[in-house]
Amino acid sequence: MREVLLLCWRDTGHPQGGGSERYLEQVGAGLAARGVKVTLRTASYPGAPAEEVVDGIRISRAGGRLSVYPRALAAIAAGRLGFGSLRGIRPDAVVDTQNGIPFFSRLVAGAPVTLLVHHCHREQWPVAGPLMAKLGWWLESTVSPRVHRRSQYLTVSLPSADELVALGVDRERVAVVRNGADAIPTASVVDRRTPHPSLSVLSRLVPHKQIEDALAAVASLRFVVPGLHLDIIGGGWWEDNLRERVEMLGIASAVTFHGHVDEARKHELLGRSWVHVMPSRKEGWGLAVVEAAQHGVPTVGYRSSKGLTDSIIDGVTGVLVGSEAADRDVEALTDAVAELLLDDDMRADLGEKARVRSREFSWDQTAHGVQRVLAASVAGTHVSGLVSPREYRPAQPAHQ
Repeated sequence: MREVLLLCWRDTGHPQGGGSERYLEQVGAGLAARGVKVTLRTASYPGAPAEEVVDGIRISRAGGRLSVYPRALAAIAAGRLGFGSLRGIRPDAVVDTQNGIPFFSRLVAGAPVTLLVHHCHREQWPVAGPLMAKLGWWLESTVSPRVHRRSQYLTVSLPSADELVALGVDRERVAVVRNGADAIPTASVVDRRTPHPSLSVLSRLVPHKQIEDALAAVASLRFVVPGLHLDIIGGGWWEDNLRERVEMLGIASAVTFHGHVDEARKHELLGRSWVHVMPSRKEGWGLAVVEAAQHGVPTVGYRSSKGLTDSIIDGVTGVLVGSEAADRDVEALTDAVAELLLDDDMRADLGEKARVRSREFSWDQTAHGVQRVLAASVAGTHVSGLVSPREYRPAQPAHQ
């Protein structure tokens, strides 16, 4: 495999970039390290250059939240004809990221397309408004499975694979390659727990992350667990709403908004936390679960969040509450958080098992798994099920 094209509506530098963008870029960097030519086409945003090279990936940017899709298709078509921002592109394989809706790149790519789907967005579409919600879900649940009925699918967890099958995708065409994790920065290797009970939330600040539930837990527990404090790590357009909720609950002194922080600071904050809370409505995997686990910090989340049932082993590396069908159960979440904060032995046991499991994940392994999937698509075959790292070999630097 000589050349790969990656498509995603955002990159990690985008103000609203998150875990799905990080997954794709880590895969791209891993492929580049193996000598593959990698191009990422994505949206533009203020301050971002139209083109740059990051970690061996050529990044081409144009368009906004919706216009990124037609502009990418036009650029691919033009590039195959020898002009435009993607001129001369000749990918052997294309990864089309479906964040709600795909690029439908198979219409112009001229190469096998693998559809990357972190999770289905049924629960998130209502935020876009009634008309866009209906259109988006129709494209995601009906049009895309038909257009990609012969394409390879790639997802990040077994529950997300089940969701795709429920939409009519053949299970034989759904491969699962789980997220990796970065090594902890050297400056953050030593975990220094706060002397007072502390919670952390590592997340983009958007409605479907339901961080209000973590705030409600703090409001309920602050007199039961004296000194309780919540660190919110990350930024997003929903932050003002969350700050208003903090004021309304009267817990301003118990909550700190840290905003976007660098990797060292992120791991420092996780390393001092007692418990990590992930009250998200939906996750494909939940990268923050593993990042907290690297510090021996267990996570509490909702069973209905689907992907968390894969990243958290309930009762072993963390706690899942509620039923698979229920959207949220703030009372159950609060009770589980309280139990972990008040039971030192249980918290330490789950945290240490979470730390051990976190060592199973690396981005190099993830890139290796995705490369296997793409190589199969180039050969005209499909990969299904969990792609095991058993045959994994660390990447060797590409010869210059």
